[in-house]
Amino acid sequence: MTNTFATHVDERVLDVYARAREPDNPMELRDLWLGRVEHELGGHARHQALAERWRDSRRLRSVQPDEVLRSRATVRFVKELFNWYFRDDLYGDLRDSARYILSSGSVEEERWGLPQSLKECIRYALDRDWYGYSDLRGRAPVREAIAAYENARVAGVRYGPEHVAMTMGGTFAVSSLADFLLHDRTPAASPALCAIPNYPPLVETVARRHDTRLVPLPSENGLTSLEPLIAALTPDTPLVLLQTVGNPTGAAVPEEALARLIRAASPSTVIMLDECHEWLGTYEQRSSARAASNVVRVSSLSKTWSAPGVKVGWFLADPAFIAEYHEHASSSFGGPSSFFYTVVEVLARMERWLITGVDTPGPAELKEFEESYGLGLDRLRHAYRGYRTERLRRTEDLTTLRDATTVRLAELPARVLPPRFSINTTVELPGWDDSYRCFRDILRETGVSLFPGILTFGFSGAVMRVTTARPWEELAPAFDRLGAHLSAAASPLTTTLDRGRDS
Repeated sequence: MTNTFATHVDERVLDVYARAREPDNPMELRDLWLGRVEHELGGHARHQALAERWRDSRRLRSVQPDEVLRSRATVRFVKELFNWYFRDDLYGDLRDSARYILSSGSVEEERWGLPQSLKECIRYALDRDWYGYSDLRGRAPVREAIAAYENARVAGVRYGPEHVAMTMGGTFAVSSLADFLLHDRTPAASPALCAIPNYPPLVETVARRHDTRLVPLPSENGLTSLEPLIAALTPDTPLVLLQTVGNPTGAAVPEEALARLIRAASPSTVIMLDECHEWLGTYEQRSSARAASNVVRVSSLSKTWSAPGVKVGWFLADPAFIAEYHEHASSSFGGPSSFFYTVVEVLARMERWLITGVDTPGPAELKEFEESYGLGLDRLRHAYRGYRTERLRRTEDLTTLRDATTVRLAELPARVLPPRFSINTTVELPGWDDSYRCFRDILRETGVSLFPGILTFGFSGAVMRVTTARPWEELAPAFDRLGAHLSAAASPLTTTLDRGRDS
């Protein structure tokens, strides 16, 4: 049996668009979607006005799936539903009901946060008053450290500091880059292509600037097919937004397929790779195709280093691109927080040492740092030993939790999609045909919060994301509650994951 995932625009989605008086109005689409859920919840509904709005609606037109995938309103509708989920439901009116939150998409920082050596960098920067103006691309030492780290990760390339620009996190980087790339494009040009499933804020930031087409990508056995994306390319496609590891599936893009996508694209088409989920898994050697002149690679500390609130990261691109972006950045936001440059420099150097098999730093590693840092060899060795120990333990802990979660979920009456990467596991629960309705029902009956697939553009079935980076003392009772409820309510259902094999 293969583990497959493929989303498609199902009849439940089409029905909302068919009933909307203004199908280009994302707020109406959101309210209709929520209104249907409230109507179906019956006595458990919280928003009777929304339920009444759904009951008053009627089908007004016929809608095709491609219309949904090409509609500007679709991207904003999903983003507004995403906002409603976090703001109004999970951390709003329903917060007291959520005893076990397995839907955050992030690591519990208090247990698996930044290594102590990186925290010391922040204290050191504060003591040195390193929070003034600087090169908005980042100080030269930090960009050199990132370039060396990336050279160790990607086969056959030689990045230099001129290929690197620091950013204020992954979402900001995509937003800033989309603005830079698309601000003067004419509406008549081909749409930007956004692969789905994907993170709504990233897709929305592209759609604000240019016409956008959503391209569903299937995955099988932890690998994502890029064939639909390659087929959608045109000579004047301005931008492709692609997560190299999918959210929520944890499926990875094969390097050979990525190289074919890059070769198939026009030299004027920018391939923007969101690499933020490339962690907690064994990666094949990254292809030199990632260093092509029309590829931009975005990374951040949000996932891999459990620091989403720090809002710092970087991207790599052709030096000419970086130089041109410099003017855009200097006119738009001025630059990232110089306060965190030392953190990223130390992180990049120590991560490279881990990759290249350094057990104990020597004089050569010490020379990588400026003398003004006042590092001695003993102090560096102590810091690296602590960093290495914490990083390896963290990886082992989170991998064990993810694998144990996959095993426990497989014991439920449900379909599980084992992830190849990431801290998320995808599961489809039987008995529902709407992931948001599933979230509401499961939360009410069990106190367990799951993340609905519709919020990552999963337009079919009750595919749910489970975040596994929680202490086992939280995960185990949550799974017990899920299991008891699902076993009592089990009913036959042909699942979306099954249908993916025949798509």
